[in-house]
Amino acid sequence: MTTKLLLLPGLLCDAEVWAPQIAALPAVCTVAEYGDARSIGAMAEAALAAAPPGALAVAGHSMGGRVAFEICRRAPERVQRLALLNTGCQALPEGAAGEQERTGRMRFLDIARRDGMRAMAHEWVLGTVHESRRPGPVVDTVVEMFARRTPELFEAQIQALLERPDYSALLPEIGCTTLLLTGSDDRLTPPDGHAEMRKRIADASHVVIGRCGHMATLESPAAVNAALGAWLAA
Repeated sequence: MTTKLLLLPGLLCDAEVWAPQIAALPAVCTVAEYGDARSIGAMAEAALAAAPPGALAVAGHSMGGRVAFEICRRAPERVQRLALLNTGCQALPEGAAGEQERTGRMRFLDIARRDGMRAMAHEWVLGTVHESRRPGPVVDTVVEMFARRTPELFEAQIQALLERPDYSALLPEIGCTTLLLTGSDDRLTPPDGHAEMRKRIADASHVVIGRCGHMATLESPAAVNAALGAWLAA
């Protein structure tokens, strides 16, 4: 039976962020679009509505990982396998840490409104794509993806992330085969966070890709494809 793979993009991303995996993996792939959803829950509903019927292998990158958690919470019977790439499970922190994240996200939104999405993307990649790939085709791909979006959509997705649920209590309830993957140099969702999630998920493996930042699917496609291939075959 052919695996049905639901791919969940991260902030401002579209199907292009998964292009290397769609081309390589032995699965029928559906890439979710969230429309103008302003919450992780609404994104999960949009993804499930567009997904093929029946059991799914679900893979989420960055914000898409949080959407994957919400799908596990709402429709656990649909999730046969789970892959969480460059993501986290916790809500916005309280106090100074949370305010720092909020301020940082709003700064990028201000740039997008003032100078345009392309200008914002050029600055955003400095903290996300590994320095060995800046400049280069990965940066170009990310910039073009973000340039296809609007500040209004950016604002909606920022709201969803700032109001994101905490999925920590969900982790022990996840019973399917799970892959946790991140880059060794991911500043946004570093490896230690994935290692902590692995401890609380019963059937989980943890892959850290060297010399890789937050955009692992594009930065290190061969390594990501190998990890996802093993996960699908397990």
